[in-house]
Amino acid sequence: MRLSLRQWVASVLVLTQLVHGALCWGKDGHYTVCKIAEGYFEEETIAAVKKLLPESSQGGGDLASFCSWPDEIKHLSQWQWTSSLHYVNTPEYRCNYQYCRDCHDSHMQKDWCVTGAIFNYTRQLMSASVNSESLVHYNLTEALMFLSHYMGDVHQPLHTGFREDQGGNTIIVHWYNSKTNLHNVWDDLIIESALKQYYNSSLPVMIQALQAKLMNGWSNDVPSWKSCQFNQTACPNQYASESIDLACKYAYRNATPGTTIGDEYFLSRLPIVEKRLAQGGIRLAAIINRIFSAKKKLAGA
Repeated sequence: MRLSLRQWVASVLVLTQLVHGALCWGKDGHYTVCKIAEGYFEEETIAAVKKLLPESSQGGGDLASFCSWPDEIKHLSQWQWTSSLHYVNTPEYRCNYQYCRDCHDSHMQKDWCVTGAIFNYTRQLMSASVNSESLVHYNLTEALMFLSHYMGDVHQPLHTGFREDQGGNTIIVHWYNSKTNLHNVWDDLIIESALKQYYNSSLPVMIQALQAKLMNGWSNDVPSWKSCQFNQTACPNQYASESIDLACKYAYRNATPGTTIGDEYFLSRLPIVEKRLAQGGIRLAAIINRIFSAKKKLAGA
């Protein structure tokens, strides 16, 4: 018996969860971005996203439950080609990002980076939303999950880090008493420590706190976070430029190899991490809303 596309993707999700075990803190970061985005979906977006999500009892029609899927599959042989799509690196000590210079994989293949992936999957969803013939060319379920995940990645400052240290992966530090690398500090450990110290080890409590900030302290910033120049559907070059700037100012600073980093680093960097999670969610919602509002406008034309 042949599986439907959505059933096949759901089966891959279950398989990768068995292979890789329990949920990790990195997954919580991506869940947070997508859960924030869901709160800003327009009515037609909610319906469209629900139709595209895999039919899986674990997902329950919730995009956030699938937002770490690209991390789960990239270790499988048939998906290894996606590994370079999670980040973009700049030359050593270049605290600026340029698409033409930086967006390539280790074999110098152009457009193979996180910003290129965001452009690609946005185009796939956009073309399918305005042209039904595109439905046969693209796997829109995968496109939605890849776009949602990569929008989280591009907002993590060290996913736009220096090429020589692989975005902090080769910088070995001590996070309090534990040996790790700088990239892992920003992927996982700042969030993990925040959950323990401030949110009673509860991800929903942390998400609610960020949602409250979006309604209050960050409310005046939200319109500018949503917008893209030149009426673009997505503007990942802007997001990557912000990330490398933050990487230079905060992530790399006072975190040389062998450094022990603790409270001073954690307390000064946590606001950056929380704001980037919120920005990622707001911008993901804005992109997906623009994609499906285009379809609505076309239908009403």
